[in-house]
Amino acid sequence: MACGSGGPSTQPEKSNTRMVFCVKFQKELPGLDEPPFDNHPLGQRIYENVSKEAWRVWMEHMKILMNEYRLNLGTSQAQEFLLKQMEEYFFGTGVVTRPPEYVPPKQ
Repeated sequence: MACGSGGPSTQPEKSNTRMVFCVKFQKELPGLDEPPFDNHPLGQRIYENVSKEAWRVWMEHMKILMNEYRLNLGTSQAQEFLLKQMEEYFFGTGVVTRPPEYVPPKQ
C-alpha cells in the first residue's frame, strides 16, 4: 500500500507463482523456481512436473538415504544412486522405501 492511499488496493495482486501439474500429488501446485540441477535432463523434467511441496518431501527422504547409506556426494556412484532414486520417486512407482536399517527418530 502506498503512503497516503485511502485503503487497500482494489486491483488484484499479480502472482508470479509458476504452477505445475505435480506428478507426485496429481494436482496443480506451485512449481520450483528453477531446475534443481543444470544441464541434466532429469533436472529439467523435475522442474516441469514437480511441485515445491513434493520437492520438499523428496529432500527429507534424500537426507535419510544420504545418512543411512553414508553417501559421499563427491563420488559419481553416490550421485548416480541418488539420481536413480529420485527418478523412481517422482516418475516410477513413487514408493518411498527406507533403507533396511533405518530407525525413525523418537518423538
